[in-house]
Parts: sequence; C-alpha cells; structure tokens
Amino acid sequence: MSLLQLTYASRPFGFDAAMLAGILLDARRCNARDGITGALIVRSDIYLQLLEGPSSMVEAAYDRIRRDDRHTDLRAVRRHKLTERIFPDWAMRDDPARSWIWSPQEVSEGAVEDATPEEVLMTFRRLRSSFPQ
Repeated sequence: MSLLQLTYASRPFGFDAAMLAGILLDARRCNARDGITGALIVRSDIYLQLLEGPSSMVEAAYDRIRRDDRHTDLRAVRRHKLTERIFPDWAMRDDPARSWIWSPQEVSEGAVEDATPEEVLMTFRRLRSSFPQ
C-alpha cells in the first residue's frame, strides 16, 4: 500500500471553540475509518495540518477539506510518499500552537507562505516529540 503525507495551511473562517470541536470530531471519525493519522496545529489565525495514510484516502480527505467553508486561503504545502508515519497512533492530534509556532503577527505577514515545506514538516516533528504516543 502506498502511503502519502500531505501538509496544508489555511486560515480559519469564523473560528471559535465549538467550530474546532466539530472539526476534530469529524476528522477523528473519518480518519479512523479511512486509516489516516496526523495532527492539526490550530489558532484563531491558522490551520496547519499534516495527514498521512493510504494515498487515495488522504487525497479524498483533502478534497473534503477543500470544500469545507470553515477554511479560507487553503493551499497544499507538501505531498510526500512515505514508508513510516510520524503520527502512527493519532487519528488527529490537535495542538493550540499558542507559543512555539509563528506569532499571529508573523502569520499575518506571510510566515506560512514563506516557510519551506521542510520547515513546515519540522514543525510537525517538533510537535510529535512534545507528546508521547
């Protein structure tokens, strides 16, 4: 089976705690069903998500996300075939990214758009090392 890792960035539209809870509930249910794992870094100004799993399932999940009106300015950052998952046990880990990712000012000034795909991946590796599975 071919595994795909896909990372995307977007901006929340109408973000609040109830919206985040709904996103996480949907993501965890669908991801568990489809064999997808990953993590979502989220604040009121940014969604940064890494999905990994069977290629067709990850692409289908990304298509659903692209149609979701809770996001704006969505763009794929990185697509990469892989042999080993970073988040093998997390249907969807969420992290508020309040202090260790770009500041809100940096995000508004384009830090996400300026980051290389490798820098974004290192953000998720850092998240992974912060939490035992």
